[in-house]
Amino acid sequence: MKVRTPYDILIRPVLTEKAVNLNEKENKLVFEVALDANKIEIRKAVEEIFGVKVKEVRTMIVKPKQKRVGYGKPGYTKKWKKAILKIESEKPINIAELI
Repeated sequence: MKVRTPYDILIRPVLTEKAVNLNEKENKLVFEVALDANKIEIRKAVEEIFGVKVKEVRTMIVKPKQKRVGYGKPGYTKKWKKAILKIESEKPINIAELI
Protein backbone atom coordinates (compact mmCIF):
# COMPACT_ATOMS: atom_id res chain seq x y z
CA MET A 1 0.00 0.00 0.00
CA LYS A 2 1.33 3.40 -1.00
CA VAL A 3 1.82 5.93 1.81
CA ARG A 4 0.04 9.18 0.94
CA THR A 5 1.16 12.59 2.06
CA PRO A 6 -1.34 15.25 3.17
CA TYR A 7 -0.71 16.99 -0.16
CA ASP A 8 -1.93 13.86 -2.00
CA ILE A 9 -5.21 14.01 -0.04
CA LEU A 10 -5.93 17.76 -0.31
CA ILE A 11 -5.98 18.68 -3.99
CA ARG A 12 -6.98 22.35 -3.84
CA PRO A 13 -9.08 24.80 -1.85
CA VAL A 14 -12.46 25.72 -3.31
CA LEU A 15 -12.59 29.52 -3.55
CA THR A 16 -16.15 30.19 -4.68
CA GLU A 17 -18.31 32.97 -3.28
CA LYS A 18 -20.27 30.48 -1.19
CA ALA A 19 -17.09 28.89 0.21
CA VAL A 20 -15.64 32.29 1.17
CA ASN A 21 -18.91 33.21 2.94
CA LEU A 22 -18.80 29.90 4.84
CA ASN A 23 -15.27 30.73 5.96
CA GLU A 24 -16.15 34.24 7.14
CA LYS A 25 -19.49 33.52 8.83
CA GLU A 26 -19.28 29.91 10.06
CA ASN A 27 -15.50 29.35 10.22
CA LYS A 28 -15.52 26.51 7.66
CA LEU A 29 -12.97 25.61 4.99
CA VAL A 30 -13.84 23.91 1.68
CA PHE A 31 -11.39 21.69 -0.23
CA GLU A 32 -11.35 19.40 -3.23
CA VAL A 33 -9.96 16.11 -1.93
CA ALA A 34 -8.91 12.77 -3.38
CA LEU A 35 -11.89 10.59 -4.36
CA ASP A 36 -10.75 7.69 -2.17
CA ALA A 37 -9.88 9.82 0.91
CA ASN A 38 -11.93 9.25 4.06
CA LYS A 39 -12.87 11.76 6.78
CA ILE A 40 -10.08 10.70 9.14
CA GLU A 41 -7.40 11.17 6.47
CA ILE A 42 -8.84 14.56 5.50
CA ARG A 43 -8.91 15.73 9.13
CA LYS A 44 -5.28 14.68 9.73
CA ALA A 45 -4.11 16.29 6.47
CA VAL A 46 -5.68 19.68 7.27
CA GLU A 47 -4.44 19.64 10.87
CA GLU A 48 -0.91 18.79 9.71
CA ILE A 49 -0.70 21.30 6.85
CA PHE A 50 -2.43 24.31 8.39
CA GLY A 51 -1.83 23.69 12.10
CA VAL A 52 -5.49 24.13 13.10
CA LYS A 53 -7.88 21.93 15.09
CA VAL A 54 -10.73 20.45 13.01
CA LYS A 55 -14.06 20.06 14.81
CA GLU A 56 -16.15 18.43 12.06
CA VAL A 57 -15.67 17.00 8.54
CA ARG A 58 -18.41 16.62 5.93
CA THR A 59 -17.79 15.13 2.51
CA MET A 60 -19.77 14.82 -0.69
CA ILE A 61 -19.25 13.56 -4.22
CA VAL A 62 -19.92 16.23 -6.86
CA LYS A 63 -21.50 14.49 -9.86
CA PRO A 64 -20.34 15.22 -13.41
CA LYS A 65 -22.41 17.77 -15.31
CA GLN A 66 -23.05 17.69 -19.03
CA LYS A 67 -21.33 20.43 -21.04
CA ARG A 68 -21.05 21.12 -24.75
CA VAL A 69 -17.66 20.45 -26.25
CA GLY A 70 -16.54 21.43 -29.79
CA TYR A 71 -19.33 21.58 -32.41
CA GLY A 72 -22.07 21.07 -29.81
CA LYS A 73 -21.08 17.50 -28.92
CA PRO A 74 -21.95 16.50 -25.36
CA GLY A 75 -19.14 16.08 -22.86
CA TYR A 76 -18.96 15.90 -19.09
CA THR A 77 -17.10 17.65 -16.29
CA LYS A 78 -15.09 15.45 -13.95
CA LYS A 79 -16.44 13.73 -10.84
CA TRP A 80 -14.78 15.07 -7.69
CA LYS A 81 -15.04 14.96 -3.91
CA LYS A 82 -15.64 18.04 -1.77
CA ALA A 83 -14.85 18.31 1.95
CA ILE A 84 -16.28 21.00 4.24
CA LEU A 85 -14.33 21.32 7.51
CA LYS A 86 -15.44 23.21 10.62
CA ILE A 87 -12.46 24.75 12.41
CA GLU A 88 -12.21 25.33 16.19
CA SER A 89 -10.58 28.76 15.76
CA GLU A 90 -12.11 31.97 17.16
CA LYS A 91 -11.54 34.07 14.04
CA PRO A 92 -11.91 33.08 10.38
CA ILE A 93 -8.83 31.71 8.62
CA ASN A 94 -7.78 33.51 5.44
CA ILE A 95 -7.17 30.57 3.09
CA ALA A 96 -5.45 32.82 0.51
CA GLU A 97 -2.65 33.55 3.03
CA LEU A 98 -2.18 29.86 3.83
CA ILE A 99 -1.68 28.74 0.23
